[in-house]
Amino acid sequence: MEWDDLRIFLAIARAGTLGAAARRLGLTQPTMGRRLRALEQDLRQTLFQRTGDGFVLTHEGEALLGPAERMEEAALAAERALGGAETGHTGLLRISSSDWFGTHVLTPIFAAFSSSHPGLTIELVTDARVFSLARREADLAFRIARFEEPEIVQRKVLRMDYALYGAVPMTRVELGDGTGAALVTMDTAFGALPDMAWLQQHLPRARIAYRSNNREVQAQACRAGAGLAVLPRLLGDNIVGLHVIDLGDVPPGRDVWVGYHRDLKRLTRLRALLDFTIERLT
Repeated sequence: MEWDDLRIFLAIARAGTLGAAARRLGLTQPTMGRRLRALEQDLRQTLFQRTGDGFVLTHEGEALLGPAERMEEAALAAERALGGAETGHTGLLRISSSDWFGTHVLTPIFAAFSSSHPGLTIELVTDARVFSLARREADLAFRIARFEEPEIVQRKVLRMDYALYGAVPMTRVELGDGTGAALVTMDTAFGALPDMAWLQQHLPRARIAYRSNNREVQAQACRAGAGLAVLPRLLGDNIVGLHVIDLGDVPPGRDVWVGYHRDLKRLTRLRALLDFTIERLT
């Protein structure tokens, strides 16, 4: 079996549809379908059951999944080993972070670094999903939680403060227990975040008027008067028209972590960018 064919198989198994798998690999949907049919014909097995909701692994597909993942691990290890041996400040670095952190914090730093390293291309991907460093979906990742994946080199780069913001100045006395106040919060999938518990503790009678999993959206909704929002100060303090509201207590802060796969620890361009970024964050 060819590794390229198994790469197609794994992408479809993980994405569940030809379209999503094609986007992940940078191929077209017809190409994905054609390659999958050819693989199934070569193996004389049906690997997926086609359903209205997408592609579901058959028993034969389940049997192939483990060996295919082990082949992927070997291929990626070889890729990381070769990539980690590269020297110089030329080539590509792919970095992942949350949307607002990439916009307001990382982009000014990366732009300054890029101007003095013309041979380097920085690709910043802001997405809600967690990118795999082992699969080289990203070379470097910034997160607000420690990395749990094995073989990841990580360090804390920043303690991030939060504050409560509103479109108009308000006092603790005016807000009281939140009766009559509106809130802009994370969506229900992020209900366990510390700032949600803080809002419930300090403004228990306030109503939730607007939800979003995007901090930038929350900031703009707050600025437009949709309600009060707990935001990272690195974001909120840079949005014109937002005012910090002091309730006598501040929302809990969060740590920002950066990580990369240990096979890339000797990659010169990664180390240079990381050192430059940490120097400006600390």
